[in-house]
Amino acid sequence: MGRTYKAAFFDFGGTLYSYRNKGLGLREVLDALLDRLGVESEPDRVRDAFRVASREAYADHLPRDFYLHRDLFMDTYRRFALEIAGETPDPGLLRWCHERQCERVIAHFELREDCRETLRRLREAGLHVAIVSNIDDDYLLPMIDRVDLHAVLDAWTSSEEARSCKPHAGIFQTACAKADCAPEEALFVGDALEADVAGAAPLGMTTVYLRADGMPEPPPEGPQPSHTVGRLSEVLALAGLASGA
Repeated sequence: MGRTYKAAFFDFGGTLYSYRNKGLGLREVLDALLDRLGVESEPDRVRDAFRVASREAYADHLPRDFYLHRDLFMDTYRRFALEIAGETPDPGLLRWCHERQCERVIAHFELREDCRETLRRLREAGLHVAIVSNIDDDYLLPMIDRVDLHAVLDAWTSSEEARSCKPHAGIFQTACAKADCAPEEALFVGDALEADVAGAAPLGMTTVYLRADGMPEPPPEGPQPSHTVGRLSEVLALAGLASGA
């Protein structure tokens, strides 16, 4: 007989919604930043410079147990400006970039087509259903409001609230405390092997890797999920529910 679960936790970005629209509005923010810096550049140069800046900023922040994502994002824009314009913008301009980015993510993201129904059925079956996300509250709370996810969620935990970023244990422990469950009684569903699977598995959670949007198979040398699914609705069967409507 399979394990009985009391809770189903879901990563947010890349899991409950796709990153396919991630670039919408980003170029607008970069163009506005370049205009304020008085710099013109070819699209390929802008793209490459932003990729370098993003990679460097993430490499600096990700090893930390906790960081504010607004600091990560502003650091990315700082590195981008330094790479492409040879100068560091003042803090006010970096805050402006972050705020514009936040506005555009909130405006453009779209839930996966089977997201709401999957969460609803899990919750109606008696599981505690929650988002556990590496993001600040200025993103997470307005995004939940915009698509009215309150009706299919019991709780949500941001890394800012928990003062802990996945894969650090603290954010998972905060989510379990809200659900009043042991880690062994929870499913954790996410699209990031190093953050979601590598963080939840050592605590005893059953990990579910959402391999969608062209995500790769788990490499043999990396974190190994308990299950791999291609759609959110496949989580229903793992929780002991029929996958049909």
